[in-house]
Amino acid sequence: MTTNQKIVQVFLTARIKQLVAAVLSVMFGISMYVFMNSFMDGVNTFQSDITFSAMSHIKIYNELKGDPRAIITRNKADELVLVSNAKNIRYTEGIKNIDEIKKGLKDINEITGIAAQLNQNVFIRNGVSKINANLSGIETQEENNVFGTAENIVQGNLYDLDKRNNGIILGTGLAEIIGVSLNDNITIQTSDGVSKVFKVVGTIETGAASLDRSRALVNIDVARQLLNKNKSYATDLMIDVDEYKNATDIAKSIQPLTQYKVEPWQEGNAQMDSGELLRNIIAIATSLTILIVAGFGIYNIMTMTVNEKIKEIAILNAMGFNSKDIIEIFLLQSIFIGFLGGIAGLVFGNIISRIIDNTPFQLGLLDSLPMNYNPQDYALAFLFGLVITFIAGYLPALRASKLDPVDTLRG
Repeated sequence: MTTNQKIVQVFLTARIKQLVAAVLSVMFGISMYVFMNSFMDGVNTFQSDITFSAMSHIKIYNELKGDPRAIITRNKADELVLVSNAKNIRYTEGIKNIDEIKKGLKDINEITGIAAQLNQNVFIRNGVSKINANLSGIETQEENNVFGTAENIVQGNLYDLDKRNNGIILGTGLAEIIGVSLNDNITIQTSDGVSKVFKVVGTIETGAASLDRSRALVNIDVARQLLNKNKSYATDLMIDVDEYKNATDIAKSIQPLTQYKVEPWQEGNAQMDSGELLRNIIAIATSLTILIVAGFGIYNIMTMTVNEKIKEIAILNAMGFNSKDIIEIFLLQSIFIGFLGGIAGLVFGNIISRIIDNTPFQLGLLDSLPMNYNPQDYALAFLFGLVITFIAGYLPALRASKLDPVDTLRG
């Protein structure tokens, strides 16, 4: 241990109460930083899970645009052309070659799942009750890989759709609206007038109320048969990627592989991305404010220490300690406080987060407040704590180094 470090030890142990107060202020600031960011990360993850329980990171579909070309063109400048009630004819609908597209996508390493869907608006009839709904023909295994659909099944089993060609799974809200339960029969009627009787083999709840009130699931082959489509037909190709925030860049790399529209989730859900960014800004701003307030506390304590140790500082100067030594002595004190408070803050913040995480709190699909334990948040909290305590200790240390030992001892 160097002479400067021994002096630091003496200064720190001379006023234990001041040392404890400084450490506690840093601990409180860092623990709140850890807690706030763990909570906001948990909220963002929960929001993402709900959103992507039915929406893919990237969607491929046939974007049907009207033909902008004029039906009749003018041959002469003085001719008048008038077309009444012009209509655009759509020659193709849906995706005709999903197997070929899937094969091309397998070479993209960022893609973790691909699921084809056949979505169609239908009427669901139960006795006299008749309601409009969205019928989704799905590939059960692939659908589960992309959306985790099996985890949202409330009654029944997702894979019962593969065992029965008349099985259907309804959203919990939809089942309640039309008044059916497990094993009841309902009639599906398409826009072309084709009808088929299905048996309710399960119910699903995603947490998105509008979706749960309007969606019904069947096997995709059953949907193709009902709608008279070929085996490689689908309306949408849902793609899951390893990092959903990179969906835009991955979509750009997919677009040259197909003639169909490739749409990342950000294109139609900018509000979700903005909301997540805003929550992160609020969490960081609040946490940094707490840490800065803690830094002022350390600054006051170090300033008081300098005022109380003026004579000792003068004696050190007279004994040959230069300005760098004085700065080092006081900086080491503030860094020690920051380090000790940082470690205690990380532990205390983790304890608070786990207590909140395990406290029952019923809110919608939540059993407790969502928490994420991201090592990056802990590292940043510790780093910010050290930086702020360093700055808070440097100013009093600089003042102490400029004291004139002769004037101080005479005073």
